[in-house]
Amino acid sequence: MTDTKDISREAVVHMATLSRLRVTEEEQARFARQMGDIVRYMDILSHVDTAHVEPLYSPVQHSGSLRADLAVTRRQREEILANAPQADDACFIVPRIV
Repeated sequence: MTDTKDISREAVVHMATLSRLRVTEEEQARFARQMGDIVRYMDILSHVDTAHVEPLYSPVQHSGSLRADLAVTRRQREEILANAPQADDACFIVPRIV
């Protein structure tokens, strides 16, 4: 690995400014080192041969739904309107607001 993947303190300060963060001198050195490590690791991963690997949309195995998605009428209109204080054939009657 080459050291050309190092992140400078100036780059850390620039990113912190863009993010509206205050970083101390100690944090600048630590973040520069950590960001450099991340970039170097990504460089290692970019050399992995993935030519014969099928792409995944998720690493989790998804199972089918637990029940069929069917529209079911569970209550009849008459049953629902029976609970209303006032009803007219097929509608609730409510007090006028305006």
